[in-house]
Amino acid sequence: MHNILLIDDDVELVQLLRDYLQQDGFAVSVAHNGEAGVALALTGNFQLAVLDVMMTRSDGLAALQRIRLQSTLPILMLTARGDDADRILGLELGADDYVAKPCSPRELSARIRAILRRSQGGDSAIQPPIMAGALVLWSTQRRIEYGGQPVALTSTEFNLLEVLMRHAGRPVSKAALSEQALGRPLARFDRNIDVHLSSIRQKLARISDAACIQTVFRQGYQLIRD
Repeated sequence: MHNILLIDDDVELVQLLRDYLQQDGFAVSVAHNGEAGVALALTGNFQLAVLDVMMTRSDGLAALQRIRLQSTLPILMLTARGDDADRILGLELGADDYVAKPCSPRELSARIRAILRRSQGGDSAIQPPIMAGALVLWSTQRRIEYGGQPVALTSTEFNLLEVLMRHAGRPVSKAALSEQALGRPLARFDRNIDVHLSSIRQKLARISDAACIQTVFRQGYQLIRD
């Protein structure tokens, strides 16, 4: 049973989501403010946190930032429908994905399962690493190195880079990246993929100034083979 943390100050919504997720097989804990949510998220007792961006007494984005300083726990944001600025900022701060409010409990559960499925991997058998230039990725261990140095990626960033490495030297469309790395179809005007890949590029640039992820006009993204 997966342990899920809900961080939201909307008591009625949290109860609704909690009841549904528990019926759907999750163990659910709740925090109604950012400070309590951060403390629980950093205990290491949860596989994923659902975090509301717009809490009245605390800033969900600040809570996200504090969690990311110490943890790679997968985080699914709840955002106001149409509020693209908060979504993009949340992704830039390290959120794995978002669901627009009001959302159905069924959609939230499906999105949680998609993130968990890709963050934990489905095959525990030892597999050889995937290598592309200076990048080496161990899929089952969820570990990656660039030029021999470890790279700290969020769950979604890891999934995206793994897809690009498996197709190194060939462009991969944003639709394919969304399906294979996020576990959902690409939505119209969705900038999720772009923001995550920008973050990956920045993290790799701290180790080497060699650009290895290339934007291919009208085709998507490509990992360059050295």
